[in-house]
Amino acid sequence: MKFAIVVNVSREHALDLARELALWLDERGVEYVFETLSAEKLQVSRSASIEELNRQCDAFISLGGDGTLLFTSHYAMTKPVIGINVGYLGFLTEFTQAEMFSAIEKVLNNTYSIHNRSQLEASTIVEGNLQLFRALNDVVIEKGAYPRIPTFVIRLDGELLSSYRADGIIIATSTGSTAYSMSAGGPIIAPKSSVFVITPICPHMLTVRPIVISDDKVIEVSVDAPDGEFPLNCDGHLVEMLAPQIVVTVKKSAELVHLVANEKRDYCEILRTKLLWGREHNCKDNEQLSIDS
Repeated sequence: MKFAIVVNVSREHALDLARELALWLDERGVEYVFETLSAEKLQVSRSASIEELNRQCDAFISLGGDGTLLFTSHYAMTKPVIGINVGYLGFLTEFTQAEMFSAIEKVLNNTYSIHNRSQLEASTIVEGNLQLFRALNDVVIEKGAYPRIPTFVIRLDGELLSSYRADGIIIATSTGSTAYSMSAGGPIIAPKSSVFVITPICPHMLTVRPIVISDDKVIEVSVDAPDGEFPLNCDGHLVEMLAPQIVVTVKKSAELVHLVANEKRDYCEILRTKLLWGREHNCKDNEQLSIDS
């Protein structure tokens, strides 16, 4: 068993945890390699580019927050990912820092279980070339720097759903429902539900609401505007600037992300804890949540 380790290098605590992890693996004779940027920051020689890690390693360890795990999952592909939360909210990262070694031991002993998470596949044709992108959380088309309010035209399985005048459109998986979509007013959806949610960003129409659809639907989105360029983001990363009328097709990806599961983790408790549900939180609580976010 050989582990690929990806670290959020902007957090000193994540780097300290990575050093502790490397020592623990060395003591047990377990092979590992760091992603290049992580290795440079830690000043270690065992490194490989993020693109090479999938070919070299059997499993991935993500040390950071949900953003680090999202980044790792894009390159892990079908390999299991152990998410260690060194962030704040941590909806995706399954394990606390205190649980890190026990989680790795389960993978080493082959006694672990997996959460299979669906992904989105976004495709578009730019200058005659087919572009394909994957997203675990969401695919987002925004107005960007366009000075006016564009119209986003959405079709489901070829039938017109609606034309939205808005600042953007979010298409999220159930996993991504607690990310940007939730911030834009979308519903929280239990993980592994076989649905997508389409959430408009700041719609300029009072009757527009998010809509939940079956994940076997094919969604087509285009921007109706006379000019301009519009950012296409997958999991928070800009992947393309779209011209008006260019169609982005979004559907369920054939490739799943395999997250190592924490059997002790209670999703309902996570919602109560992370979102302060059921608490009469005062101004001090609100200030702390703002700082943590």
